[in-house]
Amino acid sequence: MEPERKAILPQRQVLFLVFLLWVSEASCELGRFLVAEETEIGFFVTNVATALELKLGDLSARGARIASKGNKQFLQLNGETGDLVLKEKLDREELCGSVEPCLLPFQILLENPLKIFRAELRVRDINDHSPVFLESEMLLKIPENSIPGTVLSLKNAEDLDVGSNAVQNYTISPNSHFYVQTHSRSEGRKFPELVLIKALDREEQSELTLTLMAIDGGSPPRSGTVRVRIAVLDVNDNAPVFTQPRYEVRIPENNSIGSLVVTVSARDSDAGNYGEILYSLFHSSEEIMKTFVINSISGDVRLGKKLDFETIQRYEVDIEGTDGGGLSGKCTLIVQVIDLNDNAPELTISSLNSAIPENVPQSVVAVFSISDLDSGENGRLVCSIQEDIPFTLQPSIENFYTLVTEGALDRESKAQYNVTITVTDLGFPRLKTMHNITVFISDINDNPPVFTQTAYTLYLRENNSPAFHLGSVSANDRDSGTNAKVTYSLQPPGPENLSLFSYVSINSDNGHLYALRALDYEAIQTFQFTVRATDGGSPALSSQVLVQVIVLDENDNSPFVLYPLQNGTTPCYDLVPRAAQPGYLVTKVVAVDGDSGQNSWLSYQLLKATDPGLFTVWAHNGEVQTARPISDRDAIKQSLLVLVKDNGQPPLSTAATLNVLLVDGFSEPYIKLQESTNELVQTDSLTLSLVISLASVSFLFLFSIIVFTVLHLWRKKRKASDSSHFVPSGPFLGHLLGVSGTGTLSHSYQYEACLTSGSGTSEFKFLKPIIPSVPAHSDSKDSEEITTFQNSLGLS
Repeated sequence: MEPERKAILPQRQVLFLVFLLWVSEASCELGRFLVAEETEIGFFVTNVATALELKLGDLSARGARIASKGNKQFLQLNGETGDLVLKEKLDREELCGSVEPCLLPFQILLENPLKIFRAELRVRDINDHSPVFLESEMLLKIPENSIPGTVLSLKNAEDLDVGSNAVQNYTISPNSHFYVQTHSRSEGRKFPELVLIKALDREEQSELTLTLMAIDGGSPPRSGTVRVRIAVLDVNDNAPVFTQPRYEVRIPENNSIGSLVVTVSARDSDAGNYGEILYSLFHSSEEIMKTFVINSISGDVRLGKKLDFETIQRYEVDIEGTDGGGLSGKCTLIVQVIDLNDNAPELTISSLNSAIPENVPQSVVAVFSISDLDSGENGRLVCSIQEDIPFTLQPSIENFYTLVTEGALDRESKAQYNVTITVTDLGFPRLKTMHNITVFISDINDNPPVFTQTAYTLYLRENNSPAFHLGSVSANDRDSGTNAKVTYSLQPPGPENLSLFSYVSINSDNGHLYALRALDYEAIQTFQFTVRATDGGSPALSSQVLVQVIVLDENDNSPFVLYPLQNGTTPCYDLVPRAAQPGYLVTKVVAVDGDSGQNSWLSYQLLKATDPGLFTVWAHNGEVQTARPISDRDAIKQSLLVLVKDNGQPPLSTAATLNVLLVDGFSEPYIKLQESTNELVQTDSLTLSLVISLASVSFLFLFSIIVFTVLHLWRKKRKASDSSHFVPSGPFLGHLLGVSGTGTLSHSYQYEACLTSGSGTSEFKFLKPIIPSVPAHSDSKDSEEITTFQNSLGLS
């Protein structure tokens, strides 16, 4: 792990040096602009586009903006015209105090690419303040033996203006004893001195009242006045003398109010009242009067308010000691304020892009500057962000930084980041400032919809109602917003399956699938189609899935009897010799069912018979056999009604009528039948009317059956034609007969013909069983046997 980290550090240092070289080339000096204080809002300062030699549209296109220290903006940039105008009135005294020149630095930031132009706004002072004396009256005491040329110090006037607008001259009201001369201090302030030009005589005039006027250098000039009262004293020939002409102290800025700064001391050789000294601050501004308090008796100087190194670093205080005779001495106190780390770093955001596209390799998120009001190590700053995020800080000039992404981001992995910028100074104790930036990753359509299943299988029972809900498909998209809105559609099938659109439809909003019409299992058992899911992005992305629909069978087809024919024609008789033993195979009922599965499993039941005990029907194969030996008392003509029933729920059934003739031999069956018929006719002649009635009812019943059969066949034919392209190839009969071997003829017996009554002759065809008791081996053999049997009956 350590070698990898050591390998990464040189790369970052190289990138950092390259970026610093690029930033140094990207920053330029724009210049200094002069604006007078109290200038109206909207005052035109300069045209940035002209100054930078840019076109008007370049400023707006490159995101030009103004950045300055702190959050207060004095200037406003019009991105369309390039005009730089004042945003608010400027008060030089509020902004800079006594500092001259008054300079307000700012920067012009151009993004895309990033370039910084440094500039300064100089606020020119105007004469908007008059000189002001802090006291309404000055009291001066002068011994009467003072010689001409004696100088009396006067307190100066304060003027908030600077330069030529500050106090430039002092004048005194006309009198015969004094005149005023103006002097300058080291910091440039003017102060007056009163000079004696004529000796005083206390007995002649003990007090003089004059007016002192301070005049500034403005145009027009402003002035302020104060009354000066001069008291003439008796002779006091010794003035107080301080032990030190200059006191220098260093105190931390966090000293409490009332703490001792220094104690000054002066001596006076005079005795009595002339030797008593009172201490006071002399030539002091209002700021000094508030900051320092002196004990007039002890000379202790204490703090009157909290010190602030960031506001004033050094004080120069004049202290005066005056004896009882009016003589005074002076000393100077120099107070140097020691800076402490009492100001946390400040962070100012100049540009912020809170939404970053996820596919951009590198994006500038924010441009900001950092500062600290402290000095020295207390003002040195270190800027950092947390390490577990894909962002880096790139330093610029003059404590400017840019927050950029390390590479392309993935919104689907993380949609937003909380970046904490930490600025720490190097003072003791260290102070830090933390600023949180939430960066949102905007979505790009880079993920196609994904179905919840690789394939769908749906089940539908036949004979469904139209608009039946088959099921649903669902796809999810990892994108957001419009890019994640999924719509569904059916893919166009091939030319051979164009009718799929008539079977199924899909709801484009939720993927619900609906059957458009009723389906018939006997016509179509399964079909499949493709569903496409498309998102709402641009360009749109899509995916598709295969959907298979399996039609489930219902018991909607009754068994159909193939043999014996139930077509209402002359009945066909099966011949049974009277010598037949029990178990003799008489015939077999052959039936099929159009349904599948257990719905096509058929069972056979003897429902009614002329002699119920003579015959039995096998339930599973429909074979009709003799149940006992045939006796002479059994009727020649036997009629059997066999019920064929499927295994569906509910079960459907069909009845088949079988006619059997009992014969002694196969030589004269028709003669015996005719004789038996004549006997029956003679017997029934008495009930002729009843026969006619029954015949009428039978005719009506037969006609109804025929009409019903024709309609049923017509409906099945039309349904088969609607779904003809789904019907498997091959003969329909072979398809229906393949039902678990049930409903087919046994391989044990085959018949060629049967005897028909009413033929008028005694001729008949009879074929004995050809292959006795041969078990069935395959469905194909059964189909061939049934085909042979149908041909023998004339059904083909």
